[in-house]
Amino acid sequence: MRGLMVARNSPASRVPSHGTELFATAQALDLVPVDDRGRTAPVGLRALLVPQRPEEFPGFGREVLSPAPGIVHAVHDGEADHPAHRGLPSLRYALTQSRRAAAGWASLAGNHVLIRLGPPQDRVFLALCHLRRGSIEVVPGETVETGRLLARCGNSGNSTEPHLHLQLMDHADPVTATPVAFDLPGGLPRDGGLLGEP
Repeated sequence: MRGLMVARNSPASRVPSHGTELFATAQALDLVPVDDRGRTAPVGLRALLVPQRPEEFPGFGREVLSPAPGIVHAVHDGEADHPAHRGLPSLRYALTQSRRAAAGWASLAGNHVLIRLGPPQDRVFLALCHLRRGSIEVVPGETVETGRLLARCGNSGNSTEPHLHLQLMDHADPVTATPVAFDLPGGLPRDGGLLGEP
């Protein structure tokens, strides 16, 4: 993504990063877009009591670019971008997480793109999740280069606010895959670390 982002649920500070080994998420990263003041959205009493429209967040609709070259393996679109949940609404939302997990990975990932990275023998897959409904610009079998527009940031699937969930795994099926750690120049972002340029 372009612009400022904050790293959340990063394996730089804990493994498993998302509190579970399920669906190969142990090494996943969440990148939450923020405004030039480092806020994901204005916080007020109303935001702490009721869900917010995803359009209120600076990341909603932000371009999601391919971070690496590869071949699009799979695409899933059509899931609604639901309201964001902070404060008390996030507690109510958390109580429904087991239902989403029981429905499977697609229910958690929401709209997503799965890219096979590197030469065919490498078999490393990158999942980019929680994309905006109707925004995916690529199709299975398409070759993508670094920087190619894939979709736009949304709030689909198991997401409390618009953000991009990324995970690497050794198989296309997250149910049987093993997570693969990110190897980023300069190391992994710390939780709460600010990335990008305004």
